[in-house]
Amino acid sequence: MVMSTLLKFLYPPPPSLFITTMSVISFASLAKAGFSEIKGKNMPYSKFFGTTKVENVEKKARIESKKGMFLLYSPAFLAGVASFAIFPHEDFRFALVCSALTIHFFKRVFEVLFVHKYSGSMDVEATIAISASYFFSTVTMIYGQHLTQGFPEPSIDLKYGGFIIFLVGIICNFYHHYLLSKLRTKGEKEYKVPQGGLFNFVICPHYLFEILIFVGISCTSQTLYAISFTLGTTLYLMGRSIATRRWYKSKFEEFPKDIKALIPYIF
Repeated sequence: MVMSTLLKFLYPPPPSLFITTMSVISFASLAKAGFSEIKGKNMPYSKFFGTTKVENVEKKARIESKKGMFLLYSPAFLAGVASFAIFPHEDFRFALVCSALTIHFFKRVFEVLFVHKYSGSMDVEATIAISASYFFSTVTMIYGQHLTQGFPEPSIDLKYGGFIIFLVGIICNFYHHYLLSKLRTKGEKEYKVPQGGLFNFVICPHYLFEILIFVGISCTSQTLYAISFTLGTTLYLMGRSIATRRWYKSKFEEFPKDIKALIPYIF
């Protein structure tokens, strides 16, 4: 009964050990990372990495943050671009999914180069690992979509609505990243409490809309891997939003108590 209901919304899982394994790994690793954030073990590129006793910050090779973040996103962006040349004859849904992934990582590269302001450095080893994670996740989603070619379409088609959700997420995510970039003028290094947009209600609206981005991609894709990746990403960003709110509360005495972590008035 459950499986028949799911198959109305999803393509049947492809007979691929790679896709099945990556679905489990992506969900489990992202969920674990989210719970680690809640416990105070932050990601190495986080602005509050090394601020808790949980983390053991070792002296390792470092790279300028701007260069590190560029390296984080570029391979995944190039994978999205390459998908159109590698699979030139796929269906319209495939084109929408690859377009969404390419736009998403292009936006991230664009923000690194022209929007965000950086003042620190990143661990080279962690940068390579996270970059590889983004790259392989993107490649897996593209390959998983390729394997659906020739399969019957899900009886409930979500691709158009999903792409609209994706566009709303990408635009609103960019807007809130732009607001964050305006908090500090050139040369400033101190953090400030964000204001404007949904920052007046939650401390991480950019995470909320990033979740919406991947919800949109999942609805456009309607594959098992896309769903598992989105669920894992949601748990991870929930954890990061909790950690971010906790960090702001500890750093700013005037931090408003009614501002939530991720969802206005709720969470």
